[in-house]
Amino acid sequence: MKLNKSTISSNLTLAIAKGRIFEEAQGLLERSGIKILDYSSKSRKLTFETNHKNLQVLVVRAGDVPTYVDHGAADMGITGKDVLLETGAKNFYEILDLGISKCRMMVACRQGHSNIGITTRVATKYPKVSKQYFLKKGVQAEIIKLSGSMELAPTLGLADQIVDLVDTGITLRENGLEATDLVFDVSSYLIVNKSSMRIFREKIQDFIRVLDSSLRD
Repeated sequence: MKLNKSTISSNLTLAIAKGRIFEEAQGLLERSGIKILDYSSKSRKLTFETNHKNLQVLVVRAGDVPTYVDHGAADMGITGKDVLLETGAKNFYEILDLGISKCRMMVACRQGHSNIGITTRVATKYPKVSKQYFLKKGVQAEIIKLSGSMELAPTLGLADQIVDLVDTGITLRENGLEATDLVFDVSSYLIVNKSSMRIFREKIQDFIRVLDSSLRD
């Protein structure tokens, strides 16, 4: 099932997280009859037209997608479940699990040091998710927020454990770490601004239907 060019008659904006999510979302959109025009992986452009003249695409950081959609700067967005659980934004609906860019949110520590007590120091760029996870486990966690290179924290004594996204686990092993607990499985979701859903309901529902159909093909 593909989106007809006459289906979208109102201007809609779709924000997509850059990187792996964008690459996989682009393939899904093309199977749905939506082609992003003039895109190049080397381009620094952030706004792109599509073959549907009233649908444009924004390419932004994954963590910014909920903000754009929450404030109505974008009507729809595609980003990871990790970002959605961490954000405080509320003015959108989580509509559809697209099943792309799959990975896992994991707890990891130095190899052979998995026996953590009732207190721990945790390095992560997901403080909200991490705090909630350890509270449920009955562990008092001191959360240390980092923006990247989480694997260094246990090695240098900054933290006992880390909470981070894991795909193959190779980076953990190469830095002397091992995954110990699954926090949750991650994939990318389509989200829709609540006001946009009310105003453009028919157009957005058509968009959702063709994406869902492409996922099932």
